[in-house]
Amino acid sequence: MKPSIARKLDQLSSRLEELNALLASGDVTADIDNFRKLTREHADIDPVVALYRTYLQSERDAQTAQEMALDPQMRDFAEAEMRAAREHMARIESELQKSLLPKDPNDERNLFLEIRAGTGGDESALFAADLFRMYARYAERQRWRVEIVSASHSDLGGYKEIIARVSGEGVYSRLKFESGGHRVQRVPVTETQGRIHTSACTVAVMAEVDAVSDVVLNPAELRIDTFRASGAGGQHINKTDSAVRVTHLPSGIVVECQNDRSQHKNKAQALAILAARIKDQQVNAQQAKVAAERKLLVGSGDRSERIRTYNFPQGRVTDHRINLTLYKIAAIMDGDLDELLAALAAEHQAEQLAQLAEAT
Repeated sequence: MKPSIARKLDQLSSRLEELNALLASGDVTADIDNFRKLTREHADIDPVVALYRTYLQSERDAQTAQEMALDPQMRDFAEAEMRAAREHMARIESELQKSLLPKDPNDERNLFLEIRAGTGGDESALFAADLFRMYARYAERQRWRVEIVSASHSDLGGYKEIIARVSGEGVYSRLKFESGGHRVQRVPVTETQGRIHTSACTVAVMAEVDAVSDVVLNPAELRIDTFRASGAGGQHINKTDSAVRVTHLPSGIVVECQNDRSQHKNKAQALAILAARIKDQQVNAQQAKVAAERKLLVGSGDRSERIRTYNFPQGRVTDHRINLTLYKIAAIMDGDLDELLAALAAEHQAEQLAQLAEAT
């Protein structure tokens, strides 16, 4: 094991002891936010330290076997034990390297999913609806919860724009590479000549922020308007100004929410989406600064970047970032995204491991 990695693991072991002492103190729950932060850090560090202790035990076993090998009568047995211990150490070292990769602090957060129709008119709006169904079906398979926050319908039943909140375990970590341009090639339902058209949608996956700590919204920088909700919703919703539009004056970001009958709930939801968009904007700006210094193969998060093509006549889906083509478009559009998402995560991890090797 490289000395730099061993030092890092020793530091984590010491930090775990500190956390155990802090969490055992009687007044730790006085500050609930700090308590959550400490328990989250403990949950992250504990399995890494446990794995490191297993590595150290295997190291001791190898040393003991090496000493036993000095006895001619024990040599064969000792050499077998030494080989087993070293093979075990090699496997654990590989796992430890992966565990030391920088973690995305947003991985365990819920998210807001925004899908917007782009070029292609009505066909693009229908594709937006197909993409939303794809993600909703995937979420259903994961037992996540999907709540539509805002939706703007097209004439043919698609979506000009749809925003949904997705909540559950590991939501953002699974879907965070989906941001970007999604292109579809197929014969639209409106096409009478049977010609293949190309349309596009943009997908934005934004981690839900902690309103208290992540983004501070200055009331003086917000313009909040109420108006009468449009579309389906019953007589009550159409007779009251329950819909809310929030404008963030410094950035020009505008969020509308009208799906709930309660103006208060619509306002709270709009502010949550606004905070997520501002945070997402900050993250993208930060990524842009370091993009020239690293080869991040999986997703820059650029909304205009074409990341994937769905070709219906050929039955294939191609992710252009990792040059992966899967000939199972029907299954993918029905929410079978595991193979695709796993490949993106694996490519990202391989890039991180390469960076770790260079740094150490």
